[in-house]
Formats: sequence, C-alpha cells, structure tokens
Amino acid sequence: MSEKAGLIYKTTREIRGPLLVVEDVKGAAYNELVEIKLSDGTEMIGNVLDTFSDRAIVQVFGRTEGLELGVSVRFTGELIQIPLSDDLIGRVFDGSLRPLDHMPDPLGAERREIFGSVINPAAREPPSEFIQTGVSTIDGMNSLVRGQKLPFFSEAGLSHNIAAAQVARQATVLGKEEDFAVVFCAMGIKHEEYEFFRREFEKTGALERCVMVLNLADDPIIERIVAPRIAQTIAEYLAFDLEMHILTILTDMTNYGEALRSISVAKEEVPTRKGYPGYLYTDLATIYERAGKVKGRKGSVTLMPILTMPGGDITHPIPDLSGYITEGQLIFDRDLSFRGIYPPVNVLPSLSRLMKDGIGSGKTREDHSEVSNQLYMSYAEGVKARGLVRIIGEVGLSERERKYLHFAEEFENRFVNQGVYENRNLERTLGIAWDLLSLLPEDDLIRVREEYTKKYHPNYVKS
Repeated sequence: MSEKAGLIYKTTREIRGPLLVVEDVKGAAYNELVEIKLSDGTEMIGNVLDTFSDRAIVQVFGRTEGLELGVSVRFTGELIQIPLSDDLIGRVFDGSLRPLDHMPDPLGAERREIFGSVINPAAREPPSEFIQTGVSTIDGMNSLVRGQKLPFFSEAGLSHNIAAAQVARQATVLGKEEDFAVVFCAMGIKHEEYEFFRREFEKTGALERCVMVLNLADDPIIERIVAPRIAQTIAEYLAFDLEMHILTILTDMTNYGEALRSISVAKEEVPTRKGYPGYLYTDLATIYERAGKVKGRKGSVTLMPILTMPGGDITHPIPDLSGYITEGQLIFDRDLSFRGIYPPVNVLPSLSRLMKDGIGSGKTREDHSEVSNQLYMSYAEGVKARGLVRIIGEVGLSERERKYLHFAEEFENRFVNQGVYENRNLERTLGIAWDLLSLLPEDDLIRVREEYTKKYHPNYVKS
C-alpha cells in the first residue's frame, strides 16, 4: 500500500458499525476512495462519507469485524469508479461489482464514477414510446413508457419479485428491432430470492440480455448504498454511450432506505420522520432521476423500482417520497393475493402518469385510452357493488349492480389474473378487455366512442 499514491493515516479514533472516524486528516473530499489495510494484510475499500474540521468519516465496504483503532487508512484522492463495456451484459455481480458467476473480474477501457449526477431537466426528452411488458394490468391500464420511472408499491410476502422477473423477461418495444437490455439490481435479498432470480434468468435465457447486481441480506449493509448506483452507472453507459434501450429494475428500495437510516444513526445525525435522515428525498432522487431520455441521444433508461411498504402503509416515508419523484405507481393488493390472483395489482389506486403520451393511434391502438377509461369506471362500479353486498347482501342489489358485481369478478379473474409465464401481447390484452365490456349493456359504455364499439365490440365483430 505504501507504494501507491495518497496519504496514509493511522489515526482512527472511533468505529461505529460500518463507519470509521479518522482524525488529523487533511484535504479529504466527499466520496473519495480510501483503502483500509488490516494487521493481517487484508485490504478493504471504503469512501469518505463526511468531513468536518480535521476529521473524516469513512464508510467501509465490507465487514468491520477485526478492525481496530489505529488501522491503516490510505486516502487515494480518487472517486469510486467501475470499468464499463458491453461485456457486462450476461454477467452476475455482487453489490461491489465482484463476479458471482465464476468468471473474471470485469474489464473495460471506459471507467466511470458511480456517484454520477442526475439528468439535467433541460436536457430531458419527454418519454413517448410504449414498452410492452406482456402483463395486462400494466400494458392495458398503466402503460409503461420508455424513459419513465414507474415503481411497484408492494408488501412483504407478495409476489412483486416474481412480477419483476416476469417484466424483465418479457419487456419489449413494439415493432422495432433495437438493442434492448435489462439491468437488474437487488438489495438485501435472501438467499432463496437470489437463487430464484439466478435460476429464473438462466432458465428463460433472459440473462443473455441482462446485467445482474445482487446484494444479499448477509452482505455488508453498506453495499446496499453502492449497488443501485453501480446499476444506474452501467445503465447510463449502455444507454447513452452504446445507444441501447435499458430497463432498470431495483428491488427492494425499502432495504436501501433502511441501510441509509442505519448509516445516519451511526453518524449521529438528527432523525426526521420514522428515524430516517432529512435528506432521504434528495438521496432517492439521486438514484431515480438518473433514468430518462436525453435530447440528441438515441438510448434511454426506464426505471421500475420496487418498494415494500411496511405494514402496507403507503404514507411510509420511502413510498411517500418515491411517489413525488416517480411518474406513477403500481400498487400490489394483499386481498387479491389471498384470493390467488397474480399479479395482485389493484388498478384503481394504480397510475401511470405518462401513459397518455405513449399510447393511441400510431403507437399502440386507437381505442387503447378509451377502453382503459371504461375498464376503470366499470370496475369501480363493481367494487362499489361488492361493498354493498357486505352490508345488505347480494339479494338487496339491483339488476344493474349485479351486472357490475359480476363484471368485477370476471375482470379480476380474466384480465388481472394471468400466468407467471403468460406473455400477453397488447392485442390479446385489449381483446380480453372488449370481451369483458361485452358483459355490460352497450348503453353503459359511455367512455368509448361509438365507432370503436362497432369496430371492436364482440357483438359487432362476430356479426
């Protein structure tokens, strides 16, 4: 270590979990890379988390067992960088970009800092191209648009990981042969979840167009801070340098938030709501806002973060603040899951704010928007009738209310519910939607113009 550039200090005076407090430090910079050498010769890396007066707080990327006061710390004067090339596609790494696939360390002529800046709003190009996921609740009613940030709001124990893997396998752009890849980043996942993702991506061949960055629950907690930034750096390179279209999936951002809170506590910062640091919103934005489209660049980064809401609380700080930064949300419902419906997406509170910009004539199909609006309206009527059943019983419903009650049941069983490996194209999704709308009186289809009804309604098509 002594042959390398940089000042070496043996003035560590305090160890707080993954943090070292190094005194008498001169000229340390925020996010500066440091190297820590233990007495047995083992080396670890870390970075400067904060500086004040002549002290620096260093976060260690690794286990801190065996660290002692006075450990040798070298400040390199560099920022954390990773090698980048298209050879990363098809590879599996841990949260510090070390190989998990028994292949060599990644190489690349290009090296880039992982703490990159967000896309300048003035340089953003508005998203306008539909991405087909093969999942009806997304494609039909909460469409994903290239460059969008659309999170899953879920709960522990629900099938969000299965849905994320399905979207990663099936996502495609209609009618275009373009370079498309998935950057999949998991933070704080269990070993069985890790095995599921590896097995799923390898079995279906999805790994061939995917970069996986996986941080396990028993890996150093600090890697959860680094992993999504490594993933976004890779996504930016593939998109804006190699002109590819990238879908980034981050799961679980709640684990990321918990790691951020743990570090904040170790730094003895003043906590805010539920103990999270006051800069939680800004920190999340530094990850989310790296997705999008840039004017003059062909590639794009589309982001689907997954958040498990503790106790199903949508007002919890992480989903609450994420909702302000992202452009919609897909909400997983425990009641639908209990009834065996997959994916258990509750379409009524779900929303894709950019859907209107990516669908319609010339993009998906002319009737797409109006069919979606009619499904929302009709399903809401059915859910309202279901609520009345709990109060007055089904016998107390009017004939119209019974029809909408039946519609809601069929909608959940035929439109929302689909197989884990069922890849529905948009024509199939809209076809199911029209079959469902045919259960209702034609006069009730007030959200769809008559010309579309006569063109797509089963009663007219069959005749």
